[in-house]
Amino acid sequence: MLESATAHATIAVTDLERARKFYEGTLGLKPMEERSDGVRFEAGKGTWFLIYPSQFAGTAKSTYMTFEVEDLETAVKELRGRGVVFEEYDLPGLKTTEGIAEIQGVRGAWFKDPDGNILAVGERT
Repeated sequence: MLESATAHATIAVTDLERARKFYEGTLGLKPMEERSDGVRFEAGKGTWFLIYPSQFAGTAKSTYMTFEVEDLETAVKELRGRGVVFEEYDLPGLKTTEGIAEIQGVRGAWFKDPDGNILAVGERT
C-alpha cells in the first residue's frame, strides 16, 4: 500500500507570517495554497510541504526535511548569499567541513528555520 504512495512533510512553526517570509523570501520557494491550517509550498518535481502553526514548533532535534539538489556546493553558496547560516557538526559519524558532510554516498548541509526546525540540502554522490 505505502510503497506506491507519495510523501510530503508538515513543519510546525510558531509564527506563520514569519515562517512564510523565510520559506518564500529567504529560500525562494513558491506558495501553492493558503489554507485554514497553514501554507502549502511547492518544493520541486511535484513535491510539496505544509507549514502550520503549533506550540511544538522547533522541538524536534533531528532533521525535519531535506531538499535533494543536483549541486550541493551551488545550493549552499546561493543559500548563504540569502542569509542562511549552516550548522557545523562534529559528532561520531558526522563531521561537517564548511557546513558540508558526507555519509555513505550522500553529502549534506544543515540549517535552521526561524523556529529552530532543522532542514537540510543533500546531494547523492
